[in-house]
Amino acid sequence: MRSHRLSSVLLLLPLVTGQSTGSASSTSSTLATTSSATTSGSAFTAIPGLATETGPLTLPISEYTFSPWPTPSLAPDPPVFPATDPLYPPPVSADPQIVPDFGPAWAVAHAKAQALIANFTIWDKVNLTTGIDGLCVGNIGAVGGFPGLCLEDSPLGVRYTDFVTAFPAGITTASTWNRALMRTRGLYMGSEFKGKGAHVALGPMMNMGRIAQGGRNWEGFGADPFLSGETAHETVLGMQAGGVQATAKHYINNEQEWKRTMESSNVDDRTEHEIYAQPFMRAVMGGVSSVMCSYNLINDTYACNNNKTLNDMMKREIGFQGYVQSDWTATMATLSAVAGLDMTMPGGINFGENASYFGGNLTAFVMNDTISMERLDDMATRIVAAWYYMHQDEDYPPVSFNMNDPLDPATNFHINVQSDHYTVVREIGAAGTVLLKNERGVLPLDKPRSLVLVGSDAGPPTSGPNEYVDQGGDPSGILAMGWGSGTDNFTYLISPYEAIQARAREDQTSVFWNFNDWDLDAAGNDVIGMEVAIVFVNSDSGEGYITVDGNAGDRQNLTAWHQGDDLILAVAAQNNNTIVVTNSVGPLILEPWIEHPNVTAVVWASLGGNEAGNAIMDILYGNWNPSGKLPYTLAKSPMDYPAQLVLGGTEADILSINYTEGLMIDYRWFDAMNITPRYEFGFGLSYTTFEFSDLAITKVAPLDYAETDLVNNWENGGASPIAEGSSTALWLHMPAYQVTFNVQNTGAVYGGEIPQLYLHHPASAMEPPSILKGFTNIELSPGETQRASITLSRYDLSIWDVVRQGWAKPNGTIAFSVGASSRDFRLNGTIPE
Repeated sequence: MRSHRLSSVLLLLPLVTGQSTGSASSTSSTLATTSSATTSGSAFTAIPGLATETGPLTLPISEYTFSPWPTPSLAPDPPVFPATDPLYPPPVSADPQIVPDFGPAWAVAHAKAQALIANFTIWDKVNLTTGIDGLCVGNIGAVGGFPGLCLEDSPLGVRYTDFVTAFPAGITTASTWNRALMRTRGLYMGSEFKGKGAHVALGPMMNMGRIAQGGRNWEGFGADPFLSGETAHETVLGMQAGGVQATAKHYINNEQEWKRTMESSNVDDRTEHEIYAQPFMRAVMGGVSSVMCSYNLINDTYACNNNKTLNDMMKREIGFQGYVQSDWTATMATLSAVAGLDMTMPGGINFGENASYFGGNLTAFVMNDTISMERLDDMATRIVAAWYYMHQDEDYPPVSFNMNDPLDPATNFHINVQSDHYTVVREIGAAGTVLLKNERGVLPLDKPRSLVLVGSDAGPPTSGPNEYVDQGGDPSGILAMGWGSGTDNFTYLISPYEAIQARAREDQTSVFWNFNDWDLDAAGNDVIGMEVAIVFVNSDSGEGYITVDGNAGDRQNLTAWHQGDDLILAVAAQNNNTIVVTNSVGPLILEPWIEHPNVTAVVWASLGGNEAGNAIMDILYGNWNPSGKLPYTLAKSPMDYPAQLVLGGTEADILSINYTEGLMIDYRWFDAMNITPRYEFGFGLSYTTFEFSDLAITKVAPLDYAETDLVNNWENGGASPIAEGSSTALWLHMPAYQVTFNVQNTGAVYGGEIPQLYLHHPASAMEPPSILKGFTNIELSPGETQRASITLSRYDLSIWDVVRQGWAKPNGTIAFSVGASSRDFRLNGTIPE
């Protein structure tokens, strides 16, 4: 049998359509540079109106040797690079300047894991990698002194159990642009998973909002890699401080639900690195324990069988020390183990042929030397190491719920893990709400004599907060999360109707309501003579295994559900103080009514979790001065977006989804194409005003030891080397420049602003006109001025060089702007040479 070696050090294959790990007959363990420049190689089949692939590319059956990946070798050096235990991360900062070093903690954990499995049999080790049926969504059985693992959804709370918190969705959290809130949400969520006995939380989700209609966008953190990466980083730090293993998912390019298991996301190398990999890289820099590979193909190779993305990018380049698990039934071959997959899920007898790729087949492949024993040891070690790394060998609570039968008294112990977590739910719900319009200062409300609530989204669901399994149905009340596996059960749900009623009692306001979305005449008549009319509309989406009103996960359009546009117009026709509140999974087209003279205010409330109504009330009445910013662009037309949902195809077709927009995702496209949005990325109003002044930038002296030769090489135009951990190296991410400026509250009330920093690269770099590379948050009393800072790293200033396969500083002058959104720049400067 011909021997193949998929090098544990490097296998650089062009990340282009039509090329696969199976195309190389052998590789050397010697480091070698090869170009990953985009080429036109293609496996497309031309079908009128629809591009499809000829079929997935796979690894050939052969013998594959393996050498373990090297462990990080740079010594910790506080305060910038401190040795960090995942249970005790660095304090949160609005301007992070610490690069936590999880290397020592991983080294200790790997040593313990190697000692534990030293006497395990092949079958024992295989059992560590193969899911079984059990109490949780995913389960690894007990082996020797290892008690097994409980893997459980979701990215916003513990799924399929009771007495848990329904946290605000990822998209709402990103809309806060507030690292402290991101961290606290993660901490509280992690503690709930641990309290229920789950070892592995299947979140956070960090796929990009490339397509406005994408069904699971609401689980993630928006349409910009920097914002998404920072939110992922803080969420992971928080979750793991709470004691649970976090999972970065879905790696990678899983940006739509339609035919997600039968589509190839065709992405060029530079775009992959600069856009889609960045959130996962930041999760790894946050010490994440596990990475979940996705359902889709990437350049014709399934994500869980993709040596380029798993071995070369994630484990070599990003330096990931934990384990890669499959999405549920996403394992497509036993040889996925060679390509970098460490654990297959869910396994068990109930999941057909996908359950059999590991288990007995993996055992056979190891015994006949197709897969080496060294690789099996590596898989088992990574899985057990994550358990030690998170100190789950130290009095971790047992699993206390049964997701298969939540009412079974023998296996459900109804442990209450909520504590006072509702406080951060309410705070994020308010901080993540974006004020889009506020004509004549109609908000905040000041003890109105009368108001009317219109629309079903104002009220509670008609049959309780959990009226559909996995929230998979047409919402009959307030929309506070999307649908699918990214959900959990509401213990309770506060609607705007309840929250506003309670406030109205204090203000002695007369309150009326009409929750009927369909009787437009009645809605119009009910608002006549009212001091305030508040219309609530929503738009829902979710995971593709559930179809709601023809929406198979992804949204069919970008209009409000339940004829929301018509409802708003019917009310605005009869009331000159019409306020619109939206609870939406993502962008909507607001053009039918946004410029109506009677629509005086628009409140973009996203998905607020179980305190959604209270958070909306806090914004409407000024208990919280709006500080949220849009994590995506609101366009004037769906066709203004750079990428559209790809539909069609037969059951056998593998759809081609070509990321032809490259780096020009979301606002970058609008800027490059000079398209005027309705509301730009980063936009958000306040009840006060802010002024920026006195910009300065200083170069931060590098640490004495910090790989000065690499710093000098970069400053002289060189690229980062091809090496283990090259994309997460300290010299690349340590502070390099600090931008400082004054922010003054020039209004009459206390409030917070989110200053944002955008880079403008020289034209030769072929970057978008503006790219977000920093933000901070600042809270000020009326008239108060504070100095704010945003720190930039060499990574922030770099672009991915596809020829040299490294991060390099572009030639020419790099300019930057600081302002209140991607199109509201207040201060301008240049990066010093």
